[in-house]
Amino acid sequence: MKTRKHIKNLNFIWLMFAAVACTPTQGEVAPGAPGQAKEYQVISIKEQRATLDKSYPAVLEGQQTVEIRPRVAGYIEEILVDEGAYVKKGQVLFRLNANDIEANVRSAEAQVKVAEAQVATAKINVGKTKPLVDKNIISKFELESVQSTLKAAEAQLAQAKANMENAKANLQYTKITSPTDGIIGNFPYRVGSLVSSAIAEPLTTVSNTTNMYAYFSMNEKDFLKLTRDLEGANLQEKLKSIPDVSLVLADNTTFDATGKVETASGLVDQQTGSVNIRASFPNPGFLLRSGSSGLVRIPEHLEAAILIPQKAAYELQGKHFVYVVGEDNKVVNTSVEVLAGNLKDYYVVTSGLKVGDQVVIEGITSLRNQTPIKPKLTELSSMNESGLAANSSRN
Repeated sequence: MKTRKHIKNLNFIWLMFAAVACTPTQGEVAPGAPGQAKEYQVISIKEQRATLDKSYPAVLEGQQTVEIRPRVAGYIEEILVDEGAYVKKGQVLFRLNANDIEANVRSAEAQVKVAEAQVATAKINVGKTKPLVDKNIISKFELESVQSTLKAAEAQLAQAKANMENAKANLQYTKITSPTDGIIGNFPYRVGSLVSSAIAEPLTTVSNTTNMYAYFSMNEKDFLKLTRDLEGANLQEKLKSIPDVSLVLADNTTFDATGKVETASGLVDQQTGSVNIRASFPNPGFLLRSGSSGLVRIPEHLEAAILIPQKAAYELQGKHFVYVVGEDNKVVNTSVEVLAGNLKDYYVVTSGLKVGDQVVIEGITSLRNQTPIKPKLTELSSMNESGLAANSSRN
């Protein structure tokens, strides 16, 4: 019994010693005690310039796409180009069998010679008849008769020459040439195929892709927002004031050359509520092809935007929140609205923050509402290593 009591006394003395050792001395604050605050980097909200790129799905077409069809019937004798080749205006693409048409040309030339002989004979008859009429040897009726015969012969000559020219033209049509510079399409018909002007499919197409047209649609609300504040007396002048646009290709790379918005339809589609728009892009390397798809990006310059780093916000149930430094340096969980899309490093805040607010920009996962902190003010510009251009992909 004495031993047990002695052990209890020793345990009590040890607990008292531990309590005294763990008690902070005067002037110290225990870890986690009220009043102790951890340092967090914050930014002071300012308005600044920013550029948003709004993207719209687009279909590309060459500035000129021509269907190549034969004007005369015949068998394809020779194909002089390959699919996908670049051709010049006037270059021969196909050659049709011309035997029948050459025979028609020779026949037409013979008819011209016959008609010329008839005209010559009629002129001789007129020349012989006229003196006899002048001497009253024969009546004027005879002269009028031979003159009419001459006119008929001349008309037949004219018709024969027209037939000959038509036959020669048909002979030229057996050589099918390109009406423009461009890229050759596919060949549905091959050597030996019988073709005519009535064939269902064209022989091929030629696409002039020196300049490319990107066709896209914009809803009426965005279109009004885009054009309302632009300079110009009419819509066409306003469209010229739109900054150069860029083109994102199917592999998500940006096309080297920028383009210009040129035209917009005069009607709003009643079914979709959208406006059809066309932008033009130069295509010096012929990288762009007709039928391709992409995204047209139209820049929107904001003169007084509120930007925050993406890491300063977190998302919960589809909403974005930030921690704003409030009274007594306690953070307040604040809901903000940001532009949705593919923003690079920053969010553009449309509501929830005002100029002068201080927002925590790092370590927000360790914060809770009303947590006291020690704010360390940091300039936003010093953290922006990639510029303040924000890219937003919104349809």
